[in-house]
Amino acid sequence: MKAERSLLMSLMVALAMLGTLLPAQAPPSAYRIADLGWMSGHWQTGPGKSSVEEHWTAAAGGTMLGVNRTIQGDKTVAFEFLRIEERPDGIFYVAHPNAQAGTDFKLVALSAGEAVFANPEHDFPKRLVYRKNADGSLTARADGGESNAEQAVEFLFLPVAHR
Repeated sequence: MKAERSLLMSLMVALAMLGTLLPAQAPPSAYRIADLGWMSGHWQTGPGKSSVEEHWTAAAGGTMLGVNRTIQGDKTVAFEFLRIEERPDGIFYVAHPNAQAGTDFKLVALSAGEAVFANPEHDFPKRLVYRKNADGSLTARADGGESNAEQAVEFLFLPVAHR
């Protein structure tokens, strides 16, 4: 009986020590990329000096892929390759403006019609907010984060019918 108790204690100590050697697992994100499905589609700003359009694929395979371009007159003046991807440590929005290296923004808040992505280390923007509006339009806002939200660029996108 004493030998069994000693063996059990040794086994418990060994398991406890093994646990300290294993890497800690990050808790799974409560967010799922499928919850961002309301962003998918072809979107375009209304008439004006310039036109901005953005297209998002449906969520599949742990990603959503997007492209954005700004047209003034008959010339493309800016473009961006975009993706939203699931990673072990969360969901990330990755922006490649004008084919530059990507910048990651982590999904920090999500509701039925609003997603907030943030990167407090980035110069500008620090935060990206996408919101599906009651009228079916989509608002995309890039701002300076909670401490500088007044520094912002906002786009109101309307859905584009398939041609």
